[in-house]
Amino acid sequence: MTLAMAWVVATIVFMALHMVPGDPAELLLSTSGAMPDPATVQELREKLGLDRPLLIQYGQFLAGLARGDLGASLIDDYPVIQEIGLRLPRTLELILAGTLIALVVGVPSGVYAAVHRGGAFDRVASWVTALLLAVPVFVVGTLLVLLLAQTLRLMPAGGFVPLTQDPAQHFKLLALPAVAIAKGLAAVLFRMTRAATLDALAHDYVRTARAKGLSPKRVLVVHVLRNALNPVVTVLGLQMGTLLGGTVLVEYVFNWPGLSTPLLRAVEGRDYPMVVGIILTISVLFLLINLLVELLHAAIDPRVQHA
Repeated sequence: MTLAMAWVVATIVFMALHMVPGDPAELLLSTSGAMPDPATVQELREKLGLDRPLLIQYGQFLAGLARGDLGASLIDDYPVIQEIGLRLPRTLELILAGTLIALVVGVPSGVYAAVHRGGAFDRVASWVTALLLAVPVFVVGTLLVLLLAQTLRLMPAGGFVPLTQDPAQHFKLLALPAVAIAKGLAAVLFRMTRAATLDALAHDYVRTARAKGLSPKRVLVVHVLRNALNPVVTVLGLQMGTLLGGTVLVEYVFNWPGLSTPLLRAVEGRDYPMVVGIILTISVLFLLINLLVELLHAAIDPRVQHA
């Protein structure tokens, strides 16, 4: 199923890019602003294989995918798979850091707000999450840079240092983009956790557990959270698509050298192999995350295994 979905995504992206007006060969030769010579354009088109029929190009593209070969960039002739291999770990690190922050902030605060429903924390947190959901991620990223980096000078504004070179500086540079990535997911997880916890608290098995004399903490951990986490995990998997999309903007704002750098350059230059390769990689990531979510469901609720 995952392979079939990946093929569908790759086909859609490939065809969509080839239907966009403009000639990549002309774009590559027009760096100086002057119109290139038609003969030179045709020569480059033949070199890049752009003069072949679309179905031939598509067949060659699929054959390359079957071999694990995504081709070479039309801009600098660098292998796409190597570029993705270099950039992907940095994007994954940013996504993982943002997800961990969102989980640590969103889930416990959602449980606390549900247990203390109607209290001051519940009201303030609900208002704050509504605000976070309304503000775009690139706005949050820009505000973090202006406030914490340029005004208070507490954190670096952006950039990248390899973990092996300077671990402390690496995590300092990771902190702000990870927080920017986490803001929307944390708000969604808070709301979902709060709603799921309130729903679980209203069930008969919770009242029965309390009647048996179980401590409030044991009732919450054993009976409430186990049943409340299932919808939270589902929402987490569904939100990964939004998180992956937001990562591109955050990497750009904070100059984090992940997949966004070659993707934006490839889109601007009509670099078909690079665009298809990166979007296909992101799509496969999303599919794998959803597969992981299904496995987590089975671990949390054994009834899923028998469904």
